[in-house]
Amino acid sequence: MKALLPFLAVLPLGSFLMHPAAPAPKYAVADIPAALREGASAVVRADDEVVTVKSAGRLVHTVHRVITVFGDAGDDLGRHMVSYDALNSLSYLRGAVYDADGRLLHQLRAAEIHDQGVGDAGGSFMTDVRVRYADLRQPQMPYTVEFDYEIVSDNTLFYPTWQPQEAEGVAVQEATLHVITPSALPLRYQERRLPTGTALAHTTAGSQETYDWKLANLPAVDEEESAPPLAYLTPAVALAPGTFEVQGHKGTCATWQGLGQWSYELNAGRDVLPPATLAKVQDVVRNAPDARARAQRVYELLQGSTRYISVQLGLGGWQTFPASAVASSGYGDCKALSNYTKALLAAANVPAYVALVGAGSDHGDLRADFPSSQFNHAILCVPPAKGGPADTLWLECTSQTEAFGYMGSFTGNRHALLLTPEGGKLVATPRYSTAENRQLRRLDLFLDATGSATATARTLRTGQEQDLYAQLLHGLGPVEQKKYVTDHLRLPTFTLTKFNLAAAPAGPLPGVVENLALALPGFAPPSGKRVFINPNLLSRLPALPAQVGERQADLWLDHASLHADTVRLHLPAGFRPENLPAPVQLSTAYGTYASQYATLPDGTIQYIRRLELKRGHLPKTAYAGYLDFRRKISVADKTQVVLLKTES
Repeated sequence: MKALLPFLAVLPLGSFLMHPAAPAPKYAVADIPAALREGASAVVRADDEVVTVKSAGRLVHTVHRVITVFGDAGDDLGRHMVSYDALNSLSYLRGAVYDADGRLLHQLRAAEIHDQGVGDAGGSFMTDVRVRYADLRQPQMPYTVEFDYEIVSDNTLFYPTWQPQEAEGVAVQEATLHVITPSALPLRYQERRLPTGTALAHTTAGSQETYDWKLANLPAVDEEESAPPLAYLTPAVALAPGTFEVQGHKGTCATWQGLGQWSYELNAGRDVLPPATLAKVQDVVRNAPDARARAQRVYELLQGSTRYISVQLGLGGWQTFPASAVASSGYGDCKALSNYTKALLAAANVPAYVALVGAGSDHGDLRADFPSSQFNHAILCVPPAKGGPADTLWLECTSQTEAFGYMGSFTGNRHALLLTPEGGKLVATPRYSTAENRQLRRLDLFLDATGSATATARTLRTGQEQDLYAQLLHGLGPVEQKKYVTDHLRLPTFTLTKFNLAAAPAGPLPGVVENLALALPGFAPPSGKRVFINPNLLSRLPALPAQVGERQADLWLDHASLHADTVRLHLPAGFRPENLPAPVQLSTAYGTYASQYATLPDGTIQYIRRLELKRGHLPKTAYAGYLDFRRKISVADKTQVVLLKTES
């Protein structure tokens, strides 16, 4: 400022500094059609993406995205994060924010873009992945953000998927996808749920081909109860290469066989173990009666001598550490630990194959009809041995606590790509049904004459029903476990007086046993001579909200389970049941329900409840019946027993 003052002092009267004219307003909220604003927390004004395939080993992805934010639910869209790494460089990230009238409020400055590595405090990541992050959220709504960025990728195993409508409550005003590729590298694509009339424009000019898609005026989508994930419901175009190259390693993913072949060859020869480890394996499996017993001993050796660390360093995202490195260091990522276990099993004369899978309890199954890299995890598959059990054995090699042969909700009930010398083979991981996913509970409820009560409950959970509780058991201490359970008990007034979790005795499936004791003051206060009590203390299933408007999505019931409860209600002296509720029996396409009451010879009232929920994908017309099924269960679960105080 000091340098500027002398200059101002010599300006003639009437002189002025020239300022650039303010940019013309754009993206005014008034320009959004009223129909798109209805029920929307945000509207994507533009999502223009260009994918340029330069060669088998390089592509460029540019994105221009403009979003108007109307409410708190859409406020996260006012910030943007772009990741990059050794194989994906970020050319630029630009941004601006506008007010409701489309006037520029602020242009993103370089100093406002945060750049940081990806990792965690526990040190379980070894990665070169970084993110650039910009936050243009405004206190005054509505506002509009505009982001531009470009990624140059030397990892053409992955082409982007175009899905402008990625979140609930987000409408789309206009979106375009433009793909340019050499004719020698024809594009593979899959159109998903595009609106009727959406047409692909495909042209060829010389040695280049272009593909164009356009979407417009997509109203906001609400996530409905028991519906497919949003990724299955909104328009998308998935892209994939036919042939690709990553750091000199060429491959094809036009077929599952070809994609698996590339991955197998990328990791071939990296399963050699040092002599000391081979000797240890021989010692561990000595006198084991069969291949399964040998595999179990090897798995226990793995769990006791290794730990998981994520590795995402360039090609290291797909190429494993050598087994010898894991043997010496004691750690590895999912690929390295699976490859290491495969080598250990080979030393024990148990053949096995690494398999790629899309893991996560909320991760949908892969699109089997569109071969492409849809995986984020590696596990191990042990095929049946000749003359042994017919079941395929699956091993999760990253966990020090997972039960032998158990996949659970993390990798079960889906498909995986088996990596064999002949190439990839798409196979199913274990499917867990009501026979495996069980919750078996015995509860004793002791009522006193004043209406207070105490209760004890023992609950055995197996299969996927125990997954969460196994995490509590192995990941938290007793105090944190008790707090979690206390916070999630749906009871009005209670004190958790005793609590513990423990692994169930060994069985065909892992299980967790929960024991708890409750104090329930004022649980069922007398009303005159009568007491009204609901013995279903812990297993009530709530009804679902009524459907608003016409159901849009199919009915997806993705979890099968069996819950069986036996409750014994111990009465205080001088009380007897005035009546017992009638039995309830429901049998539907969604599952079955039964409840019944009986008075035992010692005067105790016994309540037995059994609920079996089926897995299935049903048309949207089935939702009304499912609503009715849940409503009837809720009514039955709330049924009260009437006790009568006898005359003294």
